Amino acid sequence: MPPTNLPISRIFPANSTRRQFLKNSAAAISGLAVSSCGWRLADVQSAPPVKGSADQLFIYTWAGYTDEALLDRFAEKTGIRVVADVFSSNEEMLARVQAGGGRAYSIIYPSDYMVVQMTELGLLIPLDQSILGGIDRLRKQFQNPVYDPGNRYSVPLSWGTTGLIYNSEQLKEAPEDWNYLWEHKQELARRMTLASDVREVMGAALRMLGYSLNSTNAEHVKQAYEKLVELKPAIASFTTDAWRPQMLTGDLKVAMCYSSDANEVISDNDKLKYVVPKSGSSLWTDTLVIPKGAPNPEAAYQWINFMLQPDVAASLVERLSFSTPLEDAFTLLPPEVRQNDILFPPASVLKKCEGVAPVGKFMEVYDRYWTKLTSG
Repeated sequence: MPPTNLPISRIFPANSTRRQFLKNSAAAISGLAVSSCGWRLADVQSAPPVKGSADQLFIYTWAGYTDEALLDRFAEKTGIRVVADVFSSNEEMLARVQAGGGRAYSIIYPSDYMVVQMTELGLLIPLDQSILGGIDRLRKQFQNPVYDPGNRYSVPLSWGTTGLIYNSEQLKEAPEDWNYLWEHKQELARRMTLASDVREVMGAALRMLGYSLNSTNAEHVKQAYEKLVELKPAIASFTTDAWRPQMLTGDLKVAMCYSSDANEVISDNDKLKYVVPKSGSSLWTDTLVIPKGAPNPEAAYQWINFMLQPDVAASLVERLSFSTPLEDAFTLLPPEVRQNDILFPPASVLKKCEGVAPVGKFMEVYDRYWTKLTSG
């Protein structure tokens, strides 16, 4: 492996959530500071890394979307050292990119709806399909996605659903739909959490009411808000990550969460179960893109092709709870993983889910109601 002389970056553990940034212990810092694979720790407010050399690749990703084993393998294969920086939300990432941070990274990991927004803002380069290998091996639903027809600007990396994780020992009956939270709000009072995400939470209420997750009907969104106001006194918090230890200790009975996080937590407690509400939920996809001004686009293409290798993708499913969009990677998985309905739900579940789509200026309506809901 090449010698390391890398700029400072942030570290994120493999068991952190899809939307979480965790500060690390002094032991982790001391253990990784001497690593020769690109891991370094920085203050959250650090400036973006400077433009690197041809043997360095700077990526901007979700916490928990890579680990040291993956970076070691890529470095051994290509001689390129990866420096990973993390963000906790699409909006945080976009703000940093718009502030000039995009020129510091060669690979960024936006979610589906954010690909649309970044494309419209002119922040991404069209991908050279002649360099990429593996697009034709994607499952059909990912080969021509509505958020990026023809995968012109992005390559799907992982996908999943949003649903409810619950303690089967503490509940008299298992939840089947979002309305369970309202019907049992006294039993669940201060023992349930919703995600800290306006579109996910408003979308859940919209689906429960029979509307689209992406509704731009002001009356529909108002009704969803009013339903959530009814539920608010019973909600312990709006959080995308803090529910994990609380579910494991039994302090929470139900939490709204992402399927990848649920799969990981359930492995630590088999009394916990996950369900995609039958009225429907969100179907999310996280992707790989190359921003305009990327300091090392050649290495970026090598990273994308590396991540599209079936054995690499399959190892990430097992190690990091990804749901892979690659058909040949799926076939490499052990039967018990292929049959895991949390990671790979049946078509009957998926057809009731929607991807979160940009709603343009109507987002102001969502934000206004979200501020009212979460304040005070």
